[in-house]
Amino acid sequence: MNKDVLAIHGGPAAVGEEPRDLFLWPIITEADEQAVLSVLRNRSMSGTEITKRFEREMAEWLGVKYALGYCNGTAGILSALWACGIGAGDEVICPSVTYWASAAPVLSLGGAVNFADIDATTLCIDPEDIEHRIGPRTKAIMVVHYAAHPCDMDRILPLARKHGLLVIEDASHAQGSLYKGKACGTFGDISIMSLMTAKAFAIGEGGMVFTNDRHLYERCISYSFYERTGTGSEFFSPDNQLTEPELMKFAGIPAGACKHRMHQMSSAVGLEQLKHYDERIAEIDEAMSYFWDSLEGTPRLSAHRISKADGSCMGGWYYAQGLFDERGLPPGSLAKICAALRAEGAGACAPCKNGPLHLHPYFNELDIFGLGTPTQVTFASRDLRQARGSLPRAEGITDHSFSVPWFKHPDRAAIDRYVEAFRKVFGHADEIAGN
Repeated sequence: MNKDVLAIHGGPAAVGEEPRDLFLWPIITEADEQAVLSVLRNRSMSGTEITKRFEREMAEWLGVKYALGYCNGTAGILSALWACGIGAGDEVICPSVTYWASAAPVLSLGGAVNFADIDATTLCIDPEDIEHRIGPRTKAIMVVHYAAHPCDMDRILPLARKHGLLVIEDASHAQGSLYKGKACGTFGDISIMSLMTAKAFAIGEGGMVFTNDRHLYERCISYSFYERTGTGSEFFSPDNQLTEPELMKFAGIPAGACKHRMHQMSSAVGLEQLKHYDERIAEIDEAMSYFWDSLEGTPRLSAHRISKADGSCMGGWYYAQGLFDERGLPPGSLAKICAALRAEGAGACAPCKNGPLHLHPYFNELDIFGLGTPTQVTFASRDLRQARGSLPRAEGITDHSFSVPWFKHPDRAAIDRYVEAFRKVFGHADEIAGN
């Protein structure tokens, strides 16, 4: 049978059965297993001594003063927002295309989210769509280094400083990503990383908050870590990491009414993963770069990646994306393209699944506090809800961006089969879209 015939038309699949080792992640060794067993045998699952060591090593790795380990990245975002003073009626500017956890905690604190559009090439917040959104109650900009691509920090930071706004970095997709030689997660006043199993830096379940600001660090402790506020218990000896009197008077009870500490089986895995992370993501980068270099010039297809010429990079390439030139084609064309790619054996291919959040009922209708009005407007000085058509690039994300294979090893022979599948499908893109 002619190998050029599309699999959706009965032709042979270019990839066939996907090689599991090419995508297996995280890499778990005997050292990881022994680290977890040690925690279990020492009955120290809920302790802090391993987590504190992990925090110190992560801070050193990233190049910041302070790091705090959380049960997950979402808790870290909530804590960071509170540390930044976000409360009833305060506004945070956030991209509409991101995982819900970048924005939803704002409402939990009584704040409101002012969603901005994205740049069609980077998929990150569009700096051109920020300044006109700033109002008297705007306190912070939430930047998300989406799908490992660094934001345009050269344009965002001056805007924030001009208007006295805090910059919060959600670097959950970008562990190891660099913007002009500087690590993502070190640009803002405070940053957060999710470290759950699917991420590039994967420890099982967990998150991390980073900052160089002692005040923000102490507020995060006060919000999330009662065991570090100076009050001992039968489980923890006194551990006072607070110096601010306004926070110390509430010692013993977390301001957020929840304990957010990281489970020590996760931090134990984190310590082992950190030893090898840079070398492992170097392999990912080699593999992904080879894939995209091989597809240069493919009709209607471009890579979602940043140029390395100025010292930037995509880190671990989490949630690797491709960009589809949908111009002149009907809506839904990308879904058909992805179905054809999956038929060829590229099982990861699907239209982008994050956002647009500004259209989700959560941010338009949900009444968290039972006060009779949507929380997005309950305490706000203005209604920030936006109708369909207001953020066109975010709203068109499912016709423009799609997930591609996230290769973990530079096995060129195996990757070449995926390259063949992509060339085959995109060579018939207009035909597929017209079906």
